[in-house]
Amino acid sequence: MYIPAPLRSGQPDGSAASAPRARHPNPLRLAAPAVAALLLAAGAPAHALVIGVTEGVSYQTTESQIAPRFEPIAEMLSKALKQPVTIKVLISYTSAREALKEQQVDLAFIHPAHVALEAVKSGRYQALAWTSGFTAYKVSLLCKEPQPISNWKSISGKGLVMPDADSITSVITRAMLREQGLQPAALKLTNTRYQDAVPFYVQNGFAAYGATAASGVVKTWKEGGGNVCAESRAVPIKQWLASRKLDAATASAAREALLGLAQSDAGKRALATSTYTGFVAPSAEVETALMSWLGI
Repeated sequence: MYIPAPLRSGQPDGSAASAPRARHPNPLRLAAPAVAALLLAAGAPAHALVIGVTEGVSYQTTESQIAPRFEPIAEMLSKALKQPVTIKVLISYTSAREALKEQQVDLAFIHPAHVALEAVKSGRYQALAWTSGFTAYKVSLLCKEPQPISNWKSISGKGLVMPDADSITSVITRAMLREQGLQPAALKLTNTRYQDAVPFYVQNGFAAYGATAASGVVKTWKEGGGNVCAESRAVPIKQWLASRKLDAATASAAREALLGLAQSDAGKRALATSTYTGFVAPSAEVETALMSWLGI
């Protein structure tokens, strides 16, 4: 309810200012600091922790499919950290980079690796865990040639099709070429949105080589008589990060909870919903080497 202030002398009604009234302290205002102190002492969270999740751009996965997969893991983290945990889907790399740059999320599950490593290199985030089964992601170059590439200079000028230019597959492929003394511009590059479209280009002569890291795509290609001319280094591609704004105790508890999920029945059920089998400790040494190789 709005209460008008008392009129003073010289105001439109011409009345003189009344004598000031003694102000009595607001008991609720006085109690607020004490209540806040009690809440802090009890360990009550100031806000819910937010998990940012991105699952890549070269697979046909929608936002509505992603969040439900991570809800059981969020519940496990909420219990371990003793505070609410919410999920924020970062459906594009642009939104993921923005959220990480501005530290909008406290924890993050990031696929692809280069976006995660950018955040780590910036100093805004630290690695908590890698995803089991995704620590050795390799790009294969599909081809019709019977032998692996022996002279990389010889492929200059030939066609190479890759997924989305900002996908981790394409980032790794460009690193492969640089490692072999070739600049990506030395080839005729084509990008297609999804990995499962790559074989079409090679099969129909639109490109001599096709870069993919999808195991199912590679398997089908080989079964159909196609070959793989080269493979890349192994890269861990699905990573859990924690904001450097988080206190050390919370970050440590989150790491322990993630690494321990596969050790309990409840954790295994949560993992089953996510389709992952568990998480393992990261290696700072490997991360540093990959930042250099990937050009981050």
